[in-house]
Amino acid sequence: MITIHHLNDSRSQRVVWLLEELGTPYEIVHHQRDATTRLAPPELLKVHPLGKSPVVVDDGVTVHESGAIVDYLIRRHGEGRLQPAPGSADHEAYQQWLHYAEGSAMLPLMLRLYVGRLGEGGAPLKPRIDSELANHLGFVDRSLEGREFLVGETLTGADIQMSFVAEAARDLRAQYPAMDAWVRRLWARPAYQRALERGGPYALAR
Repeated sequence: MITIHHLNDSRSQRVVWLLEELGTPYEIVHHQRDATTRLAPPELLKVHPLGKSPVVVDDGVTVHESGAIVDYLIRRHGEGRLQPAPGSADHEAYQQWLHYAEGSAMLPLMLRLYVGRLGEGGAPLKPRIDSELANHLGFVDRSLEGREFLVGETLTGADIQMSFVAEAARDLRAQYPAMDAWVRRLWARPAYQRALERGGPYALAR
């Protein structure tokens, strides 16, 4: 049985969704953010050296980092589903999106979050952050124009991994109609809805 250590309102929601898409049995260990600080609880340090989520434990194998988890679960339990054929051009694009989500796309979103807490002290950084946000979100939007999914003709782990980027940019999505329409299609999937039921309240799905 797969165990996922799941933190509310976090990247781990997409791992719950992935497991629902795969139809693979799993159990959830729920962890709650501190209501004031919004930080993860200290007990996560028992399963992750940095106290982060998601963490997946599968038959004695512990995997953390969202992209690595998505890749692992699809390779181990996907039976060829949710990824293009290895060696194909689409597979290279798929791998690129898996790494891009956290390697590049989330950085300006996280900078905006933290620098925004500085008030006027962060004002000098705001133009550069806004420029990077426009650069990255514009890239995602253009990549989705005329497409249902990021890679190929069906849902892949790339869509699941990248979904959090669109969710984290929820107040900006109206400026990027292709990206907005894409994430709304993802939310409508039955597996996504089942993941919300099992994962609990998720403020980013709106």
